[in-house]
Amino acid sequence: MTSLAFCSLEGKNALVTGASRGIGRAIAAELAHAGASVVLSYRTGAEEAEALAAEIGGRAVQADVSHSGSARALVEDAGDLDVLVNNAGVTRDGLLVRMSDEDWETVIDTNLASCFYTCRAAVRGMMKRRSGTIVNISSIVGIHGNWGQTNYAASKAGIIGFTKALARELGGRNVRANVVVPGYVKTQLTDVLPDEAKSAMLESTPLGRLGDPEDVAGAVRFLCSEEASFVTGAVLLVDGGLGM
Repeated sequence: MTSLAFCSLEGKNALVTGASRGIGRAIAAELAHAGASVVLSYRTGAEEAEALAAEIGGRAVQADVSHSGSARALVEDAGDLDVLVNNAGVTRDGLLVRMSDEDWETVIDTNLASCFYTCRAAVRGMMKRRSGTIVNISSIVGIHGNWGQTNYAASKAGIIGFTKALARELGGRNVRANVVVPGYVKTQLTDVLPDEAKSAMLESTPLGRLGDPEDVAGAVRFLCSEEASFVTGAVLLVDGGLGM
């Protein structure tokens, strides 16, 4: 059996936000490999996004999905969506007592409000066609919390609750909504961490390694496919056992 036959997305139209690098980049590439036509959204990293779009035969679109109008315009530009993956995210770490309003609002707006904005824009068409799937990317921090990340943890925990409620609303129209929860994954964010911090991550992860962005991308592909047609409202941990 070819890779295209299993979890195929042949003929599907997909939008991936935050797709210029890291996990988003891997997701966009994986969905394209599965046969989907992919629109890559990015706020920064135009060169990387355009290069990936050329590589996978997709299309890169600049948008700031933390703003309602920009998110709506992005979804409209992407066309009739079969698949929406919300991956856009930022961190602004700091202790709560020192956290500015701006750092709180930036993280909540980019990570959580963006899901609301894009989903609201996309679901009308999905409901009308009685077909579609949404995957929102959370984080293990949204389940366990983390020192210095009250804003990030709140945004990622909010994604889980938001998606569960959305799944209940959309299920009667055959539209599915699920969450993928990555653990510690090798990205630009983890590359700059001190060796001591990386060692602590490895010690707390039963599989004894950091994840690769492709590990997350494979899970997203599954949830977007017909093989997962009876899966909605699920929270899939891709974390090497960290969340047990």
